[in-house]
Amino acid sequence: MSGISQIKSKLLVEQVQENIYKYIIDENIAVGEKLPNEFELGKKFNVGRSTVREAVKLLISRGVLEIRRGSGTYVINRTPAESDPLGLLALGDKMSLAIDLANLRMMLEPGMAEMAALNATEEDIEKLERLCDSVENKIRRGDDYVSDDIAFHTCIAECSKNKVVEHLVPIIDTTVMMFVNVTHKKLTEETILTHRAVLNAIKDKDVIGARSAMTMHMTYNRTMILNMIKAENNK
Repeated sequence: MSGISQIKSKLLVEQVQENIYKYIIDENIAVGEKLPNEFELGKKFNVGRSTVREAVKLLISRGVLEIRRGSGTYVINRTPAESDPLGLLALGDKMSLAIDLANLRMMLEPGMAEMAALNATEEDIEKLERLCDSVENKIRRGDDYVSDDIAFHTCIAECSKNKVVEHLVPIIDTTVMMFVNVTHKKLTEETILTHRAVLNAIKDKDVIGARSAMTMHMTYNRTMILNMIKAENNK
C-alpha cells in the first residue's frame, strides 16, 4: 500500500470511529448493551468489515467498547478516556462526587466568567453565542446537547485568557457531563436561561453580571443535586 493510500485508510478508520461513537450517543445505547455486528455497521456506514474492525479497536483503546469473545462488541463507557483524564467517572458514589464537583465549580467558574467578561474578544463572543444558540436549539428539539454544553463552558474558560485555567478545562468537561447525567437533563429551561444571561453579561463586559449569572447557573445544579441526595436518604 502506498503512503497516500495508507493515509487515506487511516483517515477513513478515524472517521468511522467517530461515526460509531456518534451512533452510540445518538441512539442512546446504554453501557452494557451490544453493538450491531461488523457486517451491519459496515453496511450502515458504507465501509468494509476490516475498516469497522480497526475503528472498533480505536474505540476499545479509548475505553468506550469491549469485545467479549464469542458474544460480540459491547459499550462499556459512553465517555472516552481522554474526556475524563482524572478518572473521576470511575468513582463509585456518583452523588457524593457530583456535590464535590458542584462545590468546586462554585469556586472556579464564576471567576472564569468574570475574567471572560474582561478579556473575551469579538471572535470569542461570536463563538460563545453560536454555542449558546446550539445548546438552546438542541434542547428545544429534544436532541442530545451535552457536547455543546461542554463546549460552551470550555469556551468561557478559554475566554478568561488565563493559561492556568486552560489546564483546568478537562475537569470542567468532566463536571458538565457529570451534572447533565446526574440531573437527568431536568434543568433544561434553567440551562437556557442562565447560559443566555452569562453570554449577555460577557458581551456587555459586565464582570459583576457575568459572575452573578454563572453563580446562578451553578446554584441551580447544586441545589438539584442536594435535593436528590436528600430524597435518596429519606427513602
